[in-house]
Amino acid sequence: MFSNSAARKSVDSLPPLSPNARSEFPFHRQGSAASHPTARRGSTASSIHSIHSIGGHLDTSSSWSQTVHETGQNAISTLLQPPIVRTGLLPHTAAPPSSAHKPPTARDIPPVTLTNIPHVDSAEFQPYLAQVGALYEQLRRVKESDDDGSDHVFGRGRAEEFASEADDGHLKPGSRPSSSRKVSASSSSIRSPSPIESPTLRPTRRRSSSGFGRKAAHHGPPPLSTIPNVYFDDDFHLENPRTFDVVSERSEVVRPPPGSAEKNAANGEAAAPRKALATNAILQEKLSWYMDTIEMHLISSISTASTTFFTALGSLRELHSEAAESVDKIKTLRRELEALDREIAASGLDIVQKQRRRENLQQLNDAVKQLKEIVESVAACEALVESGEVEKAMDNIDSLEKLMAGERIGRPNKEQNYGPRLRDLRGAVALQGVNGDISTLRFRIGKSFESKFIDVLLGDLRRHVETVSTQEVLLRWSSSAMRSRGAHSREPSVYPAYLAATEGLRSQLMPILSGLHRSKHVTIAIASYREVVLREIRMLIKRPLPTSNDDDNESVMSASTMNSKRLTQQEKSSILARNLRALDEQDAEALFVKMYISVTETLRRLSTQVKVLFDVASSMGEEPIIPDSGLKSPPPLKSPPLNSANRDLQEDIHLTMDMANLLGQAVDISQEKIVKVLRVRSSQSIHLPLIWFLRYFTLNLYFANECESISARSGTALKNIVNSQIKEFIQSHGDAEKQKLAQGMESDQWLARDFTEENTVLLNRILESSTRDSTAWLEGSKIWIPPSEVEGKENPTGRPRAESNGATKEKARSAVIDGEAFILPNSAILCLEGMSHFLHLISGIPSMAPDVSSSLIAYLQLFNSRCTQLILGAGATRSAGLRNITTKHLALASQSLAFISTLIPHIREFVRRHAATGPNVNNVNVVALMGEFDKVRRLFQEHQNSIYDKLVEIMTGRAAAAAKNMKAINWDETSKLTVNAYMETIIKETITLHRVLTKNLPEGTVRLIMTPVFDNYKAQLGAALQGLEPKTETGIKRMESDVDAFHSRLGKIDGFGSTADSLLDIIKSKKPEKKPEPAASDKAVEAAKKDVDGEKEKSGDANEASLANESEKTATESK
Repeated sequence: MFSNSAARKSVDSLPPLSPNARSEFPFHRQGSAASHPTARRGSTASSIHSIHSIGGHLDTSSSWSQTVHETGQNAISTLLQPPIVRTGLLPHTAAPPSSAHKPPTARDIPPVTLTNIPHVDSAEFQPYLAQVGALYEQLRRVKESDDDGSDHVFGRGRAEEFASEADDGHLKPGSRPSSSRKVSASSSSIRSPSPIESPTLRPTRRRSSSGFGRKAAHHGPPPLSTIPNVYFDDDFHLENPRTFDVVSERSEVVRPPPGSAEKNAANGEAAAPRKALATNAILQEKLSWYMDTIEMHLISSISTASTTFFTALGSLRELHSEAAESVDKIKTLRRELEALDREIAASGLDIVQKQRRRENLQQLNDAVKQLKEIVESVAACEALVESGEVEKAMDNIDSLEKLMAGERIGRPNKEQNYGPRLRDLRGAVALQGVNGDISTLRFRIGKSFESKFIDVLLGDLRRHVETVSTQEVLLRWSSSAMRSRGAHSREPSVYPAYLAATEGLRSQLMPILSGLHRSKHVTIAIASYREVVLREIRMLIKRPLPTSNDDDNESVMSASTMNSKRLTQQEKSSILARNLRALDEQDAEALFVKMYISVTETLRRLSTQVKVLFDVASSMGEEPIIPDSGLKSPPPLKSPPLNSANRDLQEDIHLTMDMANLLGQAVDISQEKIVKVLRVRSSQSIHLPLIWFLRYFTLNLYFANECESISARSGTALKNIVNSQIKEFIQSHGDAEKQKLAQGMESDQWLARDFTEENTVLLNRILESSTRDSTAWLEGSKIWIPPSEVEGKENPTGRPRAESNGATKEKARSAVIDGEAFILPNSAILCLEGMSHFLHLISGIPSMAPDVSSSLIAYLQLFNSRCTQLILGAGATRSAGLRNITTKHLALASQSLAFISTLIPHIREFVRRHAATGPNVNNVNVVALMGEFDKVRRLFQEHQNSIYDKLVEIMTGRAAAAAKNMKAINWDETSKLTVNAYMETIIKETITLHRVLTKNLPEGTVRLIMTPVFDNYKAQLGAALQGLEPKTETGIKRMESDVDAFHSRLGKIDGFGSTADSLLDIIKSKKPEKKPEPAASDKAVEAAKKDVDGEKEKSGDANEASLANESEKTATESK
């Protein structure tokens, strides 16, 4: 629209002029300011007003020659005067009438708070620039074409110069954003001289603005660079004291009071004089000049853009005329269209509406026929359901749903397009009752399939429980338990029965599951089957239990009496508990085996059934395989993967069945019932024989492991009741074994017993137990072996064999350990059997090894203490009826102690091997337990040494008696006996002791006993001989004869040593007096020999009895 790009821009849009840019606009050199003295305005009000209007709105409607007359006292100096001065009543120089009033100073004027102007981002002007971009291009082209038309304003040379200046500076030195103040073009301004010339110039007269305009038109307007940059500043605010100070050229607003200048000068603070703002005419002329310069530039820009403006106005008028013609054409077209609408469109629309009505009637007819067919199909489905043909009824329901959905039902032997057109009637009000009928029929069909589903699965469970092999299941449990301990089963593994026979079950479930799926009854059927399974688990526990009715009473009571008196639940429970306690060990084991196998195999088969259900569900969406001619594809080995056809069905089965929860509930229910039964039979289980209890424990252990592997639940209640029974059994077993040992030892005659082959087998088991468990002990854990076979192999009761107190003529066999023979009494053999029972119990229940070992240690301590009481304490004379305790009894007791002491290290290693293995091993307790076995062995050895000391003590007493008798003999008298009676007694008792010890004790032990005996002989007999003083050779010869007999008959005994030589040396050291001795006749000597031989025969049998009496006497004294 504008011919010049600079003509459309106002003063506010001019960019700020840089110092370098000022050189682009050279000063308008037209002479000094004195050459235009008439250009001053007549009033200062216009100049003051122009100061306030800088940056404000520029009124372009005023002409160049117009002037603004003063309308009041609006000068800045007038506004700053007091109100009374402002009214003109007093002159400016007159002092106010009130001496108390002082004019305000610069300090009294409060500072003005500046308002922060928000910064506007240049990006916000992009939409506007995009809109005016096309107009700017048009303006540039118009400017280039009409450049020559601007010569009529200022002349060609000055116009080109001004156009270049306007294009570069856009009418001002610098760009300014829009401000709240605009420069008013209505007020004229004049150019004032430079600040340097201002003090010497005085305005003499004024010249009209028109004359100045003609002069300026000839020479061109002054450049904008003559105006100070402060007026073009973005933050130009006249109320800012600094800006005001620059604009007013530091003029004084208020004249200081008189005398203040002299006072300041007296204080040394004199300053340069400042002009008063109200009387500063030079400043007013400068401001007027600045405004005139701006006005001239504005007029130049407006005149340049006038050509383009009138061109656009003409174009607008042409557009207006063309728009009027178009409106007339549109009116004519509308009249023609209205005629066509009346003649053609209305009649055609009527025809279309009639055709639509006919089609609607046809659709209504088809819908009524479709509705009739739906009702008939519902009735047919109800008839099929009543007759039990649920498969056909399900097919009809599917067809009925398709019919309601508007799908064509295929009819054989008929055209597919036959019949009315179908539509979706599922949302029809008339079929709301039909939807309810279909849901009811579907539920009834689902119930029918549900009953078949439960019958098939429950029948399969019961058939599996009835046909499964008990021995096979128990063997599988044993193999699983050994694998869990890291061992390998020696028994051959077989294919589990619960995984077999699935093809028949799969074929039976295929149509049933399909019917359940089509009737949308799968989740309900699965939930019902869950309840049936839990109920069946309860019945499996209850079914094998003994009857809860009193059969004896029922056989006597009549039917009327039974009907009149019904048993209460408490009475039934009492009868059932009594019948359970009455079961013997074999019947009780059969009961538990039946319950345990029934429960676990039911749950195992249930897991197999669920896998079959998933297999059937995964294959339901598949097409049947049609075999080729002569070729048959093998059945699939695994279930196909999930697909869109069966994924929902498998998810329903999985979520509803919830096998983990179902198996957990079933195991909890079964164990809860079983725990009650175990608690009822707790007393009977505790007092079971060892073999039967180990079978009982193994059965419960296998059952708990199987339940845990099935449901991943530990079965705490079952384990707690069994563990408590084990602890009570260990206590009861230990008490029973100690009681049997005590009774056996009290009735023992302490005679050498034959160590039979059965005893040798027990001994070998104990000796081998330090490295491995005996196979016979592990036989008790093989619960799949019938109890009758176990009884044939071993005595299941664990009771000791009856002792035969009668004397046997055959030689008693001895026990042999590492080549050392032990002649044992019945008590030692009984202790051997008891120890075997304890070790058997530890091998059967390794986890209870510490408890059983403590009981075994108490058992061994009992044997040691009872042996001390019966032999050394002579208790056997009262309990077994022995006349006295002989050296034979002592020797057998010593052999028993040595035998048990030899077995203790083997037992110790056996216990350490079992107690140091397991999940909860306490090494401190194991070490303490091993220390207890060492203590028991030391007790046995100390007891054995006490017996040896007892034998030595007895013979020491006999030697003391002989020494006493020696002192009473008159050695000088002639005797018919070659050996005196005291020596004969010592020889016979020593021979008897050696014979008994040699028969019952090993050679080293005999030597260990006989050596101190002969040492005592040497000491006591030697002391007695030294005290004798024979006076004749006869006395010395008699002494020598006794010692020679002592040496000749006892010298071969191991341990005799130099006893005889020592005694002979004592005798030879004696010197008798020499007196004639009467010679003894040969007959007298022979007679003496015969007498001595007779005494030997008489005293030989009584010698052992005398030793026994001495032993009993010594025991009584020590007691």
